[in-house]
Amino acid sequence: MMSTELATFAAGCFWCVEAVFQQVPGVLQTQVGYMGGHTDAPTYKAVCDGDTNHAEVVQLTYDPEQVTYQKLLSVFFANHDPTTLNRQGPDVGTQYRSAIFPHSPEQHQEAQAMIAALNASNVFKAPVVTTLEPLAPFYLAEDYHQQYYAKNRIACALPKQLVFAE
Repeated sequence: MMSTELATFAAGCFWCVEAVFQQVPGVLQTQVGYMGGHTDAPTYKAVCDGDTNHAEVVQLTYDPEQVTYQKLLSVFFANHDPTTLNRQGPDVGTQYRSAIFPHSPEQHQEAQAMIAALNASNVFKAPVVTTLEPLAPFYLAEDYHQQYYAKNRIACALPKQLVFAE
C-alpha cells in the first residue's frame, strides 16, 4: 500500500506552477486553489482583486518513496523568483506571493533550513522573501483553472528541462 503526503506552494500564477510540478516524477496529483486569506470560499475574482489576502497555490499529492519534500522544495525555489515580494513577473499582488504552507513540523523545518541555506549561499542576487505560513483551509479553484496548462499550452513559458537545484 502506497503512502502519500501533501505539499502546498505559492509561487505566482498557479497555472504555470501546477504545470511545473506535474512534470516531477512522484507527484501523483495536483490541484490549484487558494490558501492563507481571511475569506471563506473565495472566488478567483475576489482573490485577483486583492480583497481576500489568499495566495494562488498548488497543492500536491506525492509519493515520498519516489520524491522527497526536499526535492519538491528544490523545484519550487528553482522555478520562480523567491526574492520578489508579492510579485512574479508581470503579476503583482499578495495573491502572487512566494509562500510555503507546511503540512507538518518536518516540512516546516526543511523549508526553513532551505531558505537559510539559499540566503547563506547568495545563490540569488537578493534575499529570499518566501514566507512560511500556517496551514490554512485549502479552497479549490474553479474547474476551468484545474490542469490549465494542459488545456492552454501557450499560457505558460515552462522551462524546456525541469530545473532541479540540489
